Amino acid sequence: MAYNQQAAKRQHQNATNNAQGHLFESAILAGCSTYREDGRAEINKTPEPFRVLNKGNDGMFMGRFMAHAQPDFQGTLEDGRSIVFEAKTTTTERLKRDVLTAEQQKALESHMSLGAVAAVCVGLEDKFFFIPWKNWRDMKEHYGRKYVTAEDIEEYRVKFNGSVLFLDYVHENGR
Repeated sequence: MAYNQQAAKRQHQNATNNAQGHLFESAILAGCSTYREDGRAEINKTPEPFRVLNKGNDGMFMGRFMAHAQPDFQGTLEDGRSIVFEAKTTTTERLKRDVLTAEQQKALESHMSLGAVAAVCVGLEDKFFFIPWKNWRDMKEHYGRKYVTAEDIEEYRVKFNGSVLFLDYVHENGR
């Protein structure tokens, strides 16, 4: 079998992105734990709609996603409002609006229209942001294009101490 450099690069980038996504999710979960301990919120990761089809003797299994994914996190804030958000991170310097599926966008819109805090939690470069869904949805009007850079969304940057503290903006005007 011949070595395919392009395929190897793509495989390496996919592995890097997957690892970064897991680290980002872990940092958000640590933020959820901090807010739970402080009594500020009860927020959990939304389980993937997944079904195991076959189990192997070696701990391996075959599974299938059963539906389109919902937003990554859902819960309740101390004031009783619901909170629903999707988490997205990238190794590049920009994040496109359309990284969210149509199903995720529909869910965020529905929750927002019912009064929930709906947002997209973003890891971009070495910073973290919590962008209200309305601003993400209307990105073209806000930023003149359908992607954002860290500079564009600075007002939505949140604190990070090893945990992504998505309810705590760095700047007062973030919320």
